[in-house]
Amino acid sequence: MIKINIQKQLHGSNGLMNLNVNLEIKQGEFVALAGLSGSGKTTLLRILAGLEEASGIIKINNSIWLDEKFSLSPQKREIGFVFQDYALFPNYTVLENLLYVNKDIELANHLLKITELSELKNRLPQTLSGGQKQRISLCRALMNRPKILLMDEPLSALDPSMRTKLQNEILTLHKEFNTTTIMVSHDPSEIYRLSNRMVVLNNGQIIKDTTPKEALLKTNGSAKFSFEGELLDIIKVDVIYVAIITIGQQLVEVVIGNEEAKNLKIGDIINVSTKAFAPMVKQ
Repeated sequence: MIKINIQKQLHGSNGLMNLNVNLEIKQGEFVALAGLSGSGKTTLLRILAGLEEASGIIKINNSIWLDEKFSLSPQKREIGFVFQDYALFPNYTVLENLLYVNKDIELANHLLKITELSELKNRLPQTLSGGQKQRISLCRALMNRPKILLMDEPLSALDPSMRTKLQNEILTLHKEFNTTTIMVSHDPSEIYRLSNRMVVLNNGQIIKDTTPKEALLKTNGSAKFSFEGELLDIIKVDVIYVAIITIGQQLVEVVIGNEEAKNLKIGDIINVSTKAFAPMVKQ
């Protein structure tokens, strides 16, 4: 069991903000941290890793990592951290990057096999693609078999197909190592696919703590179809108006009424729904 009860004053985009997080996380859970930029998600990860100071308590099973008198050094915290920018040693080969953390060659080869990097183990990072570098970063984070794996938007810079592939590998490794995973993400599909719990922060406070299904699906099992997206444009076609909306990686055209066309503004986040429809699903 991981018990987190921490406080820290931050300088947010709207001035001073108090980060105040009280969480209990079970062993093996996959927790997604979501919320607007600047809400305290990355800071929370850095506090857990011991990279930033805070007041309060962090307790992992019977081990104290932080209290009013003591803060365990980052090197002694059993944590793996996957950064968005990979943080690899440029002059070390793929295999050497892993063995720098732990000399367990058998584990290193096992991780490289799972992530399909075995053929690249003698290559330098600069000769690899972004997806390959991120897989190395993930493997390296698991080399010490950490109790907690922290990931800060690890797949945000990758194209959709590579993102899906790495999501599969993250899920495979999470289940095999039974690591408690905490991941910052802004991608609803990623959160839904990977995590079993979603914690939403706003201005440093937890405003939602539930399952991804409860948080992300707004139809509650009804026949209603609903999605949220950003309004990119409104085009008049003859006597009707067509709204261009982005949802994920897709652009959608939706016919809207005259009144909606007058009231909506480009950049608005809007919800589109219909109560009666017969969806066609094709591969």
